[in-house]
Amino acid sequence: MGMIPRVQHQAAIRELLRQFPVVGLIGARQVGKTTLARSLIAEQEGPVTVFDLEDPTDAARLADPALALAPLRGLIVIDEVQHSEGLFQVLRVLVDRPDNPARFLVLGSAGPDLLRQSSETLAGRIAYYELPPLNVGETGTDVIGKLWSRGGFPASFLAPDDARSLVWRNAFIRTFLERDLPQLGVSVSATTMRRFWTMLAHYHANRWNGAEVGRALGVTAPTVGTYLDALVDALVVRRLPPWYENLKKRQVKAPKLYLADTGLLHALLGIQDEAVLMGHPKSGASWEGFAMQEILRCLGTAWDHCYYWATHRGAELDLLVFLHGRRIGFEFKRTSVPAMTRSMHAALTDLKLDRLVVIFPGHTRFPIHGQVQAVGLSLACTEGL
Repeated sequence: MGMIPRVQHQAAIRELLRQFPVVGLIGARQVGKTTLARSLIAEQEGPVTVFDLEDPTDAARLADPALALAPLRGLIVIDEVQHSEGLFQVLRVLVDRPDNPARFLVLGSAGPDLLRQSSETLAGRIAYYELPPLNVGETGTDVIGKLWSRGGFPASFLAPDDARSLVWRNAFIRTFLERDLPQLGVSVSATTMRRFWTMLAHYHANRWNGAEVGRALGVTAPTVGTYLDALVDALVVRRLPPWYENLKKRQVKAPKLYLADTGLLHALLGIQDEAVLMGHPKSGASWEGFAMQEILRCLGTAWDHCYYWATHRGAELDLLVFLHGRRIGFEFKRTSVPAMTRSMHAALTDLKLDRLVVIFPGHTRFPIHGQVQAVGLSLACTEGL
């Protein structure tokens, strides 16, 4: 299988470039940002200038960004933008020129310094677009198992076989820890972060307990909190906050954690291929995170607008989304025969849900109970919810 065109993302960035003088294309390393930018460049009719700040020649050209960028017109693409200090201040001056002749597409792995600097200096002038890993809509429903097992990083998904996919993912993890995190300002040793990331893999789809993880690593809970923030900022871990209702029930306040890519999750857990995954104790949690990302894509909803809900008595809802004034709940069940549970009844009543959808690995949809419907993941991805 060759390169997979990412038409939807390409169209979205094209539209943002019409509206904003600067568009920040962010995402985890190797997720396909540079390839997507090349596709945009290929369709440009006017002048295009490209800088890659990991190329020493381009870095030297941008040593004085005002001098290098001021004469340019058309689309200007700057890759690995986190390597250039002071660039965003220069971009603000350039885009505020009367009859500004340029549009800027800046690419980078999201990090706190990058986001803070650009947000402060380019407020109102920049739009961010996060490029996620490949999804079912791009790869097709006939390879859902492969996508779940290998994850959505293009090089991992498109590898000739499972063994080479796993080799790529292990190399990615090593490079990310040894090179990329330090470049984003994380000063923790690669060995410590590897242990921490592996522990997070075991927390996937579970509630975060910083004190427990801190004890295991021999550091304080606030310290492991900074480790977690670093991986969330680098877009390799997702944090799902809890939702609170004004109920006479004790509700859980800790967030749930998900690794952003199931391929990396499986590499950290030592799961070699889809056959091993099917029998692994974490397969249910892994599938929950995979299906949740697909459903959020179908809904067009960002992670920071979603919640989960749980009480100390055991009632829980995997995902709560507010959509067009309606409360929609989701449960993710890796079973062929989803059925009503006490938790679902509690969620419907306590949260006053308009609808509850149970996502399962099937190819049909059918009612379960009143406002509750079961929908197969492949059907949700192709026909909607």
